[in-house]
Amino acid sequence: MSDAIRKAVDLEASPQRVYEALLDAKQFGAFSGAPAQIERVEGGEFSCFGGIITGRNIELVPNRRIVQAWRVVMWPEGIYSIVVFELQAQGSGTHLAVEHKGFPDQMRAQLNGEMPDGGWERRYLDPLRSYLSEEGKGVSGAP
Repeated sequence: MSDAIRKAVDLEASPQRVYEALLDAKQFGAFSGAPAQIERVEGGEFSCFGGIITGRNIELVPNRRIVQAWRVVMWPEGIYSIVVFELQAQGSGTHLAVEHKGFPDQMRAQLNGEMPDGGWERRYLDPLRSYLSEEGKGVSGAP
């Protein structure tokens, strides 16, 4: 297994708002541009990016922490990784730290954004930042 990937982003939204966007299927689909299904309970299953990523919520601490077991559809059967989202209030916004660990070595380049079709920034963090930023300007249709 590869070394952990760690990413962080400052977002123009409260920790509660970020937590909701990450765990609400409709909002996740809106910022990612792909269908999502999310059971918002510990042990609940999720599927995002149109089924490319599936898994379970391991730990949910409202507005503070999300821990998920992730599986990418192209990985060998039975292989899961762990993704931890840490949300910390920062003024009126949120500092979001992400740690992704336990994934196959051959997936590191794609997950780390070293290939044009993937990466945490391109597929996840940048779209989330844009979604929350546009929402704050009254552009997005969040609930």
